Amino acid sequence: MDSVNAQYLKMTRTPIPRLVVRLSVPAVVSMLVTSIYNMVDTAFVGRLGDSASGAVGVVFGMMAIIQAVAFLFGQGSGAIAARKLGERNTQAASTIASTGFFYAFAAGLVIELFSFLFLDKLVMLLGSTETIAPFAKDYIRYILIAAPFMASSLVLNNLLRYEGKAVLGMVGLITGSVLNIAGDAVFMFALNMGVAGAGLSTGVSQMVSFGILLSMFLRGKTQCRLSLRRVSRKLSQIGDIVATGLPSLLRQGLTSLGTVLLNSRAGVYGDAAIAAMSIVSRIIMFIFSVGLGVGQGFQPISAFNYGARKYRRVRTAYRFTLLLSQSILTLFALAVLVFSGSLIQYFRDSAEVVAIGTRALRLQTVGVLFLPFSMVTEMQLQSTGQKLSASLMSALRSGLFFIPALLILSSVRGLAGIQEAQPLSYVLSFITAIFFAAGFFRRMPREDEGE
Repeated sequence: MDSVNAQYLKMTRTPIPRLVVRLSVPAVVSMLVTSIYNMVDTAFVGRLGDSASGAVGVVFGMMAIIQAVAFLFGQGSGAIAARKLGERNTQAASTIASTGFFYAFAAGLVIELFSFLFLDKLVMLLGSTETIAPFAKDYIRYILIAAPFMASSLVLNNLLRYEGKAVLGMVGLITGSVLNIAGDAVFMFALNMGVAGAGLSTGVSQMVSFGILLSMFLRGKTQCRLSLRRVSRKLSQIGDIVATGLPSLLRQGLTSLGTVLLNSRAGVYGDAAIAAMSIVSRIIMFIFSVGLGVGQGFQPISAFNYGARKYRRVRTAYRFTLLLSQSILTLFALAVLVFSGSLIQYFRDSAEVVAIGTRALRLQTVGVLFLPFSMVTEMQLQSTGQKLSASLMSALRSGLFFIPALLILSSVRGLAGIQEAQPLSYVLSFITAIFFAAGFFRRMPREDEGE
């Protein structure tokens, strides 16, 4: 049996619980290791003071922009490629994969060029204060140099996931994250580079991760083949990739905008407030990454079986993924609620930072309990090509609820409102997801179609 047929049988015949777990574990491990690196990085930089710690939150906004572009092409090409593989059309899948990869690399180069041209204005637009700006510039320079590799490596990882080869993607991401943690210790402290060392470590590790992920495709371990000759010039195909990946662009782009506004609003209360909210964001991302990893294991199953017209498997996978992610996130959330104060103190031992961060962390942790339903529903819509619904839901969850809540509550309730805006947006997203999920499953056929 050739590899294409073997993969088809794996994705359409393996019992759903076993398949979801098999594809989720590598994604969860990858997300957790990446989140652990982010928290270690935050803790290391926190030793340098409130301003340096605040720079992490500022640069996080720039990284979110790069990731937004990467996910536009990565999720867009990955979801379409998976459906093409479900239809047993490997040539079309390779064309889509190549197009997504090379366009992401080019977009990363454009971001790098324009960001360096306007670097001073950029760090202020991202929410820096005058005291944070020097640290942010030291950090961000290396992030920008690595931008093309960061963007295209995320595309490679998404393509591997959508092929059902999440283990291969895990190898590249984990290697990069482990190198990043080691590099932080060496560059920041052993070589006394400070915040610049954290940026250099991130840039180098992203390039190494890129090389490892690309080698998976060059060594023939994938069904999709990457080649510059395969890059599509058809506006219809490029438009399909962009439209399918748009929910991810909106999600990451609005997250970036939300981070900038959060830094700006928190900056009114000093560098300690920016540092506290930055630390909370990293901890919440750690919790969320577990549910996100489970969802990433679900997406290729949904896309592949939808392309193969195995609609009952799509329904079963949705229900099982929702139950699994809700159960895991609840356990993590309870642990964070118990140790919230100690967690903040670990990253920055400052009474003001701990006081601001602890309340915000507790509120957001409760809000996280409402995330699995909206997250899995959004992934279901995107992976099955429901472009408009997925884009609208992504925009609501990632910013269109959070940004107005932040602006209104910060004006009415000050710092307390800043702490309350994110959990409120999670609850509102949960409510709207009910209508999107009901509409999708009402439209999707109930019975499978013939081979």
